[in-house]
Amino acid sequence: MKKKALFSGTFDPFTIGHDAIVKRSFSIADELIIAIGNNPSKNTLFSLKERLGNIHKIYEKIDCIHVTFYDILTIDFAKQCGVDFIIRGIRNLNDFEYEKGMADINRYLSGIETVFLFSEPQYAYISSNLIRELIMFNKDISNLLPVIK
Repeated sequence: MKKKALFSGTFDPFTIGHDAIVKRSFSIADELIIAIGNNPSKNTLFSLKERLGNIHKIYEKIDCIHVTFYDILTIDFAKQCGVDFIIRGIRNLNDFEYEKGMADINRYLSGIETVFLFSEPQYAYISSNLIRELIMFNKDISNLLPVIK
């Protein structure tokens, strides 16, 4: 039986840390939906179209990865997609506290489990917030983003 997972986020921008979670997710999933949550109240640096395009370019040759967006609650989107579980990356204790609460409410609302993948140590310091700040100060961030093929 094939397992389908959802990896969701704002991905503003999508980092090498996100890419590492995607790659590692295939140890437990056969199919992965990478979905950008479209939250108009978030002040993003990159447009939804840019984020979708960049992520799609990274994975366009991998049939078991689907890139999309949604503008409803993540758990409602997960149910619509028929996923077996949600994948979340954890960098530190603060991430864990926040994500655990989300996982608990999502399981309560739907029965869908959340699987946590802890970031690899070399990526634990990388966050989209940090990268956006570096961009605003014209710093080279190319080694912090996945290679777009």
